[in-house]
Amino acid sequence: MHAVTNELGKKIAAAEMIELSFGKETHSTAGNQNLHVIELDTEAGKTYTFYKYFVVFTENDNVPSVMEAAVKAATDAKNAGYEKCVAAHNAQWAKKWEYCDVKIDGDDEAQQALRYSIFELLIVAPVNGSANSIPARALSGQVYKGAIFWDTEMFMFPFFLYTYPEKAVELMRYRIKTLDGARRKAKTESVGFDGAFYAWESQDDGDDACTYFNIGDPNTGRDLRTHFRDKQVHISGDVAIAMWEYFKLTGDDSLLLEGGAEVILECARFYFSYAYFQKNKNRYEILDVIGPDEYHERVNNNAFTNMVTKATFEIANATVAYLKERHPAALAELVKKINIEKELPSFVEAEKLLYVPQPNEDGVIEQFDAYFKLKDTSIKELKAKMIHPNEYLGAGQGLAVPTKVIKQADVVMMLNMFKDRYSKEIKKANWEYYEPRTEHGSSLSACAYAMVATEFGNLDFAYDYFMRTAKIDIEAKYKVYVGTIFMGGSHPAANGGAWMTAVFGFGGVQSTAKHVSINPRLYKKWNSLQFNMIYKGDRFKVTISQDKVEVIADASNKTSHTFIISGQSLTAAPGKTLVHEVGAKNLA
Repeated sequence: MHAVTNELGKKIAAAEMIELSFGKETHSTAGNQNLHVIELDTEAGKTYTFYKYFVVFTENDNVPSVMEAAVKAATDAKNAGYEKCVAAHNAQWAKKWEYCDVKIDGDDEAQQALRYSIFELLIVAPVNGSANSIPARALSGQVYKGAIFWDTEMFMFPFFLYTYPEKAVELMRYRIKTLDGARRKAKTESVGFDGAFYAWESQDDGDDACTYFNIGDPNTGRDLRTHFRDKQVHISGDVAIAMWEYFKLTGDDSLLLEGGAEVILECARFYFSYAYFQKNKNRYEILDVIGPDEYHERVNNNAFTNMVTKATFEIANATVAYLKERHPAALAELVKKINIEKELPSFVEAEKLLYVPQPNEDGVIEQFDAYFKLKDTSIKELKAKMIHPNEYLGAGQGLAVPTKVIKQADVVMMLNMFKDRYSKEIKKANWEYYEPRTEHGSSLSACAYAMVATEFGNLDFAYDYFMRTAKIDIEAKYKVYVGTIFMGGSHPAANGGAWMTAVFGFGGVQSTAKHVSINPRLYKKWNSLQFNMIYKGDRFKVTISQDKVEVIADASNKTSHTFIISGQSLTAAPGKTLVHEVGAKNLA
């Protein structure tokens, strides 16, 4: 069969062949069907087995003819036979697992859940050279129209960066490919802005599939106006941060030169055009936004958004400095191409003067201006007022709007993303303040709270939320409806969050451009945690047990790297093994 897709006009072909040693096989296309028909006389107690070889090709496979390619592949598969096909399949999966498997000794339930999460990520990984990304529901459903969200950069990207950087770079190439769409959105959204305002629900061309009325009220049947599309401005910074993270941890600057630097500068340009300068306070502010907590819309100085904006200015300035030193001709060409030279000093000023909410006397950071003045009610009390079990708690008149109840990790997400900027005491104070007020109405929330909990020692809570994240698609205990919208499908962002909680949380891995830190917080049920990772193009196997950390540097590694394990600096040379004894106080 062959066809052309409706939206993009892509050619697609499917071919199948059957191998059987019994009965009579015919092919029927009657009644607009395409069927193999097998007729046979059966005997009691006898087993009848046939094999079907099924192939799909699309234009994205870059073949001269999708029909010919499909027929040839199906024929080759049949000629090879079932056993050889399965053996080749298993060999490919063994190769995939070799680089990304995480082994938990002593907890079979956690092991299964985490491996399932990793499997979900592997099956939706972009093909090398495709410049494609991963939708928020992978390929499992229509709820988000196959769109790309911030989920990819913040929750899925780290897994690929540490295990398959050749996949991670494709996720970033997608953002380069869709830069013009982000520019279009900046120009046309609200009053119009400069630079790149990335789509909240990004399509193949970077245009936004998110509508202004995208949630229905189950009580009235009316569509609710939401501001996800026009006020979730942190998406541009999320992209810039991931772009820079790729460069930092791989040491590969080719992505910056092929468009990554342009993306970063255009994101900074957008934020400078969006920012408001308060003359009386001598600072830039980010007003009228939605943070990760989507129950409170059009707020001012959301701590997460402001910090992401500040980081974007820092990254833009660091990008300019790096290119000026290493690739001055490329920098000059880029500056001329996008006509940004006069704006660069503004980014330096904005980095210094951009306001980010600070901890109060109790160490708590106000999520946004006047958040502390909202009604302090419990989640139980709030939900007792719901008329319909599926009603949306945000938008204009949602039950959570006048209260401190939030949808998902917001300040805590910021503390997790920028963990080296805040002390354990600040993290603990904010975690304890916001967690009881968080409804966890998003699959992105639990892993952020889990990771921060590991940093100040609440490992029981971290484990519970790790399991909630890792088992989300196994147990399907998530919101099925939000308003009138069905929210089914898989959750690759939560899958990525499970991997991060294991490696970054319990494993305590944190990498910079200069070294890898490991501060293990192994859970008491686990005898050991073993994972593979890539840093600066070299491979390592890390095993954390209750009394030691072992790092094996692959013999093929190109150079030595610094590992700081529980505060001690060690050198991991190619082919060598580091063993560092750790006390119970480090692993409790």
